[in-house]
Amino acid sequence: MEGLFFKSWRKRLWAQVEGHHILEVGVGTGKNFDYYPQDARITAIDFSGQMLKQAAQKRERKNVSVELELMDIQSLCFADNSFDTVICSFVFCSVPSAIKGLKELYRVCKPGGQVLLLEHVLSSNRLIAALMNLLNPIVVRLVGANINRNTVKNVKACAFTSVRVDDAGSDIIKLIEARK
Repeated sequence: MEGLFFKSWRKRLWAQVEGHHILEVGVGTGKNFDYYPQDARITAIDFSGQMLKQAAQKRERKNVSVELELMDIQSLCFADNSFDTVICSFVFCSVPSAIKGLKELYRVCKPGGQVLLLEHVLSSNRLIAALMNLLNPIVVRLVGANINRNTVKNVKACAFTSVRVDDAGSDIIKLIEARK
């Protein structure tokens, strides 16, 4: 799936990055390293020490300039208004309190800055949504990720001045830009 489908989405996501100081939330194993802007100062966090170990190894292999930190999206250890762009891909499916996490992203984003999210969400098709809701407990148990989140609605519930969803998105994959 990554090579065939998500690679082009990640490229689209990172092409929208603005500013010099960037926070990547949920760096995982470093799947986004290939898309990092060359001239940016990037900090990347994850709540999993094992993921960060893999990301650190990949950082060394690829010679990527990024500061890696162990941190929870729901309680970021950064000052208010720290980053020009806050970015994450396929993260909010596993955040226990999505609203709390989004409020933290808002808090650390500079005024006029952007929060960019690439997320899979609950389908707007009632039949598919019902199936997703039915399968969600099994998926959570197997892989720890929810497949039925209303991330666009959650972003709009936060204090962002504007929220835009990329028209090229699918019914289940959304590229979301929120402005502070």
